Amino acid sequence: MEKKIKSFKDLEIWKRSIGLVKEIYQISETFPKAELYGLTNQLRRAAISIPSNIAEGHTRRHTKEFRQFLYVALGSLAEVETLLTLAVELKCVHQDKILPPQREIEELGKMINALLAKLKSRTQDYTDP
Repeated sequence: MEKKIKSFKDLEIWKRSIGLVKEIYQISETFPKAELYGLTNQLRRAAISIPSNIAEGHTRRHTKEFRQFLYVALGSLAEVETLLTLAVELKCVHQDKILPPQREIEELGKMINALLAKLKSRTQDYTDP
């Protein structure tokens, strides 16, 4: 039996994306101070965008809008992955440190795509009881 989703806080993708944000903050704390307003800021903002868009889309209560916000969250996942790669290339962090968030990005991408596929088959909007 499926668990009833009453709030975006019940969504596993939202919970896991909050965890990703925490990881990104920990990793970016070690970046050079010269990157505070550059790479660090951009990486953190992109990471924060993921759970924020999931929450906002779910709260809109319309399937079409939720799907659009999930696509934005996917874009933010790609941005985070790109910025982590740049951080390694710019020697702000060692490759080993970004492996766990990269795995989580891949997993979240699969989860969001699965949810998008499920929502695509829906013809009606959803509402709380």
